[in-house]
Amino acid sequence: QVHLVESGGGLVQSGGSLRLSCAASGFSINTYTMKWYRQAPGKDRELVAMITTTSGLTEYGDSMRGRFTISRDNTKNTMWLQMSSLKPEDTAVYYCSAERGPFTYWGQGTQVTVSS
Repeated sequence: QVHLVESGGGLVQSGGSLRLSCAASGFSINTYTMKWYRQAPGKDRELVAMITTTSGLTEYGDSMRGRFTISRDNTKNTMWLQMSSLKPEDTAVYYCSAERGPFTYWGQGTQVTVSS
């Protein structure tokens, strides 16, 4: 059975840091593009960051670039999102996804709350 499980969310003060993890089971992530999305209350889900398969090329949303770092370890079947200089507007539920062709798997999300 396929699972993506996010962890590492929580409450942090503005300017602080958090590291999110996304652990996959039931499939191997090494052929999947891995992504982080987030969704704040009343807003659409937005792309936070993505990392390609073996080449590890990365892309970030405009407001995240320079503050967030996405990484993956295919041997551990895990992806991470290191978030620094967090702002209250980063408050959202963060989701990881694994995408390959027509297939997309989603995690259940982890809440990140940044207090001012």
